Amino acid sequence: MEYEFRRQGHCVYHARYHLVISTKYRRKIIKPGMDTYLKQKVREASRHYPEIVVLEMNTDKDHMHLLLSVPPKLSVADAVKILKSNTGRAMRQKFPFLDKVYWGEDGIWSIGYFVSTVGVNEEVIRRYIEQQGQEDSGQAQLVLYDAAGVSP
Repeated sequence: MEYEFRRQGHCVYHARYHLVISTKYRRKIIKPGMDTYLKQKVREASRHYPEIVVLEMNTDKDHMHLLLSVPPKLSVADAVKILKSNTGRAMRQKFPFLDKVYWGEDGIWSIGYFVSTVGVNEEVIRRYIEQQGQEDSGQAQLVLYDAAGVSP
């Protein structure tokens, strides 16, 4: 199995999470056709926050499953907050019946969520450690010049 490692300024990572977000009171509000719009809004949110990469996504009547890549500098809770607030607001604007379902309430998502890590298996880590030094680390090479600007 091949793993994709992502890079930031001073970090290389493979941080993936399985996330389940439920509707408030587990109400079965995600009707046929609404799931397509919801998926579109999740992808749109990740375009505004490109560090949150949506790898897989699916919905049911009262929850959605996501497989995300989230960088170490961003907490999972912050990524969840971004996705919930953007999708919840958009869903209520697009589907006015949700205002009747959740009359006097904010949002459509429950307060909590489920998250679990999806890690790299031990064999991949062992191979990575064994191959240290065989691959370019991505650091720039230092070139020295003398006073005349000539490299030795």
